[in-house]
Amino acid sequence: MMERLRESRWVYILISVLLAVVFWLYIRDTEDPTMSRPIYNVPVQIANERVLEERGLTVSGLSQSSLTVEVTGPVSVLNNLTRSNITASVDVSSITETGEHELNCRLILPNNVDTTGAFFPEQSNPVTVTVDTLVTETMNVEVRLEGSVADGYQAGTPVADPETVELRGSAEQVSRVKRVAAILEADDLDQSFAGKLPLKLLDENGEVITDSSVKLNEDSAYVTMTVGVVKKVKLTVNLLSGGGATAEQAKCEISPSTITVVGSEEELKGLTEISLGSIDLSQVVDTATISKPIVLSPTLENADGVTEAQVTVAVEGLSTKTFTVTNIETVNQPDNYQVDVVTQERVVVIRGSESVLESLDASQIRIVADLSDVTATGTYPVAATVYLNASDEVGPVGTYTINVNVRKR
Repeated sequence: MMERLRESRWVYILISVLLAVVFWLYIRDTEDPTMSRPIYNVPVQIANERVLEERGLTVSGLSQSSLTVEVTGPVSVLNNLTRSNITASVDVSSITETGEHELNCRLILPNNVDTTGAFFPEQSNPVTVTVDTLVTETMNVEVRLEGSVADGYQAGTPVADPETVELRGSAEQVSRVKRVAAILEADDLDQSFAGKLPLKLLDENGEVITDSSVKLNEDSAYVTMTVGVVKKVKLTVNLLSGGGATAEQAKCEISPSTITVVGSEEELKGLTEISLGSIDLSQVVDTATISKPIVLSPTLENADGVTEAQVTVAVEGLSTKTFTVTNIETVNQPDNYQVDVVTQERVVVIRGSESVLESLDASQIRIVADLSDVTATGTYPVAATVYLNASDEVGPVGTYTINVNVRKR
């Protein structure tokens, strides 16, 4: 009998608790009583910091980065309030000098949820704001790969846009920052990357600084980095016949002779050489060293970083002879200008086989200046071309000008 009573008692207690919970839920949902509730870890935000910076000042520290605030209101409203939608703002626009300043936080309810009937009871929320002199510094943006490139692939030189950023903060905080980096985290990277990456502040050990009040004028950088297979490609140059010399009569050396290129497997498969352009042998007297830019497709990366090649060209097996030429002419003289040739004779160098040079006479050579581009008056040099009434086995070497006097008609 007693055992039954004992069991019945626990049943009654359980039923009573359930009824109490149901009754409380009913009252809450139907009556929606007003009550107070603390909201923990509401972040403190700084308002009007731009005004402070215009005065050459900056916030270097806060006594606390978050607050516990109390909100009063209907339960249904309180349930929608969190630390992420309540604002605790401290206005620093009244500060005019460095030092510690105690200011009250202004608490603001969100406007994107129903806050009818909710309010903050009168409460003091003081925060001590430390203000220092504003310091600015410009640093290069580095790109750091944290991870690895897939086997058989190589990463090219990354490029960040912008290349530099401006740091703003107190002298103490700015001095902690030794580098600014966009960090690309990837493992077994086997394709090129292009995209935005957040900028991180790094200390002298290359570690990310997480507790700094330093601000950047840009929060991220657009990073491009070529990733692809590697191939050594030969550099070539096209020799144009001229000055009595053909490509077969010239010796050409290129330094470097090859460069290392990074690109997609498909693109590199058909790439067997990179042309540096053409060299006119009529501009080469005996031996000449000419700098030629190394130009690649935008989708390829020059892994060596060499942007110019030195091309040394030597013409062999030919002789040269100088002639004093007096046969000087002009063509395409403008109608509104009177042009008189000042130069009466010019020494011209002719190159070719010795036997042909011996039979050549100065009367077979003429110098012609094209005046179609003349637009100014006065005495000055104009470009001229040397023509030969002789075998193709010989030709003029170098560039020539004659002096003319130009006046308006």
